[in-house]
Amino acid sequence: MANKKSQAGTNVQQVRQQNASSASSASGQYGTEFASQTDVAQVRQQNQQSEAKKAQNSGSMGQNSQQ
Repeated sequence: MANKKSQAGTNVQQVRQQNASSASSASGQYGTEFASQTDVAQVRQQNQQSEAKKAQNSGSMGQNSQQ
């Protein structure tokens, strides 16, 4: 297969090969790195607290604007 060049002069086949090798070697790299540092129970608790504060604030703001 002849090497095709884009209008900018890029070797299309070489870019495809680089993309394929980069995708296979880096798959999940960030996911596992950050997942190992995450305490799921703590994140859920923080999310619940945030939602409760959001509901409380939106409720009080709604009451203030009606007065």
